[in-house]
Amino acid sequence: MVGKTTTPTRTHTELERFPEFPPRDDMNNPIYLYRPSYIYALELHMGNPETTIVLGEVPVGWTPRQSVGVRRPDLLIADNVNRAVIIEQWGYAIEQQGKPPDFVLEVASATTGGTDYTAKRRDYEAYGIPEYWRFDPSGGEYHDAALAGDRLVDGAYQSIEIEWLDENRCRGYSEFLGLYVCWEYGELRWYDPRTQSYLRTHADDVERAEMERQRADRAEERADRAEAELERLRNRLGEEGGSE
Repeated sequence: MVGKTTTPTRTHTELERFPEFPPRDDMNNPIYLYRPSYIYALELHMGNPETTIVLGEVPVGWTPRQSVGVRRPDLLIADNVNRAVIIEQWGYAIEQQGKPPDFVLEVASATTGGTDYTAKRRDYEAYGIPEYWRFDPSGGEYHDAALAGDRLVDGAYQSIEIEWLDENRCRGYSEFLGLYVCWEYGELRWYDPRTQSYLRTHADDVERAEMERQRADRAEERADRAEAELERLRNRLGEEGGSE
């Protein structure tokens, strides 16, 4: 991790809140982050819920007053932080947390794609954010690439190697998360090399629940058939005994 968490001396009621930002003009975050339930999946992967934050569209900057220098990444992940202060301020004040976020990711859109790999990249580098990732569902129409990542080395970003598995799938490894960030057929996915499996989406959970329901239904049907067969045998034995 980059640094050690510091505890603000002011009470929560005295903390400055970050300024409100206008709502997004696209559906990228609901489609690629919220609907698949990746926020929750990444929280489970990170563990330490009391000192970890995994949120989308949280303002980040040095102080709430410096609104000009505030950025609002699509996904922000930080470990060893004061969650209560971040939620109270609805923003990540770097000097109050004693460290920058550990990981940010931007999802490309037609209106912000160019900024993501130019001005935002410079700002996240200046903030000292160790890893900055960019995901473009279009395959590179709005970003400089379908998938790109940068890692902070001696105060400057260096590109993270992106491995193409085939023409429709590529990935890069996040050292902070211990996961591969994946671009697959225009979808954002997260692969855990330790478990050799993807982080589960909401659709995966629904499918698993349906499979469990079907297994339970089949087991109940088998039990009903066995009970019916047992009853048939009882009746047959009763008839044979009565005829003696």
